[in-house]
Amino acid sequence: MVSLSTWCRYIVHKLEYSFSLGWKSYKRGQISDRELQDAVWKNVFQGKLTYLHWNKGEAMAPTTGEQGGTLLVRKIPAADPTRVFVGDVVVFKDPDNSDNYLVRRLAATEGYEMVSKDEKDEPFVLEKDQCWLLADNEKLKPKEAKDSRLFGPVPMTNIVGRVIYCLRTAVDHGPVQNSHSSMRKDSPVLEIELDVDEMVKNHKP
Repeated sequence: MVSLSTWCRYIVHKLEYSFSLGWKSYKRGQISDRELQDAVWKNVFQGKLTYLHWNKGEAMAPTTGEQGGTLLVRKIPAADPTRVFVGDVVVFKDPDNSDNYLVRRLAATEGYEMVSKDEKDEPFVLEKDQCWLLADNEKLKPKEAKDSRLFGPVPMTNIVGRVIYCLRTAVDHGPVQNSHSSMRKDSPVLEIELDVDEMVKNHKP
């Protein structure tokens, strides 16, 4: 049984998400003032804050398993350092192919100084709206891991969601370890929208 306080926090998150999504369309001139109101309320009553994403490969092992896993992803309509935090596992548009999505952990955001282990590489500071994303699997070389060590900083706007739950197999699943702030924010969403049976049905072994 979900508590009243959890439902209240969930509704607040839905309002915030719905307004962010509607405001994005409004600023682009895609919808009018009236349509903005309608879009917000429609999302609050009908929309979900999460979706399922299948992640293949071993780049994020052991977080998502050696062969990948079915992920429950919280949608983030406008990623910035107040919505996603260092330590979060995120879904983002592949810098080399915008039709493809990758899953990596957020390692640094704007203002961080990046220092390479290779002394030949000059240190640099991440600029506004840039972030650095890394694979969890430390056994992989940068080319195999396909992360910021290969393609460099990524615009924060490429981030579309945060992974909050992972199903590796029907009997091996659980919440994903993100930053403390994100796990606190995501707890009501996870409690209300998590459907393990649905994840098992959509799982690709």
